[in-house]
Amino acid sequence: MTTDHAFVNQFLTHPPRTRGEITALLEMQEPAALFQTADRIRKKFVGDAVYLRALIEFSNYCKNDCLYCGIRHSNAKATRYRMTPEEIFNTARRAVQAGYKTIVLQSGEDLWFDADKMSQIIRRIKELNAAVTLSLGEKTREEYAAYRRAGADRYLLRIETTDKSLYEKLDPGMNWDNRVRCLEDLKELGYEVGSGSLVGLPGQTLESLAEDLLFFKSLPVNMAGIGPFIPHPDTPLAAENVQGHFELSLKMMAVMRLMLPDINIPATTAMETLHPQGRLLALQCGANVIMPNVTAEHFCRNYALYPGKPHPGASAAAEWETQLADIGRTVSDGYGFHRDYIKGKK
Repeated sequence: MTTDHAFVNQFLTHPPRTRGEITALLEMQEPAALFQTADRIRKKFVGDAVYLRALIEFSNYCKNDCLYCGIRHSNAKATRYRMTPEEIFNTARRAVQAGYKTIVLQSGEDLWFDADKMSQIIRRIKELNAAVTLSLGEKTREEYAAYRRAGADRYLLRIETTDKSLYEKLDPGMNWDNRVRCLEDLKELGYEVGSGSLVGLPGQTLESLAEDLLFFKSLPVNMAGIGPFIPHPDTPLAAENVQGHFELSLKMMAVMRLMLPDINIPATTAMETLHPQGRLLALQCGANVIMPNVTAEHFCRNYALYPGKPHPGASAAAEWETQLADIGRTVSDGYGFHRDYIKGKK
């Protein structure tokens, strides 16, 4: 344990910079020292307040056919739904009334929601005095610019993996270079940009995961969503197992905190699917954001990216206070913008 602490403590003064250093951290058999160090850095740079962001999953139609995703286009067993703009707005309004400061709009790549429809939805939600985060997949620069003009603040587009050959194998018909282009466009347009990795994909290596983290550092991202791969029974990867994915995801999250100490890192819902206290544990390993799902149950039960996803419903933000207090944390009353985004607005 002393050796582990000595190894990790060197990164308190300089973050890991090489693939070798990162891989060594991800290989740790006893990662307690890593988690404790990440938690110390989180406390120093972003404090003890946790940002709660209300997630609305408004459509599970998707034109893509990613092998790992339960709402892939070819999944004929998926029950498809598409919320109306009015239903989306009313859900957002209730979430703001419940205390949420950010609305996260997430969907499959649904072509019905063109730039004009999305811009109208964004403008209405901005009138509620809420921040707006979008997670809509790959779009043209012109579409991203339209969302930005409408008032969108953040955009989350996970790279999933920086292993180009693995990406294009698991995401047939998609192009890794185009995904990078999307992230670069988002940065240039002034979004607070988030990306992230899917941890435990078949064929993925620790070296590949280390490259993911170096990629996030190079952008750099303002948010990083790290989540475990959980196979869906109605996909080609149904037979894959999840052994070790939870702890490895925690390690990735912790190393990300060492490398980019002041970014926002969500404790993803998938963590809770693999462990009943998954999100609370993630908050003690470097995370500082939770995105409760406020989508109506009859919709969100069909947004099945993976099986077993918890659907807590539109509970008031205040209901998280007790759980967070148990680990010495509080609910933030702020919007949680990264300092780079705030500078860009001035």
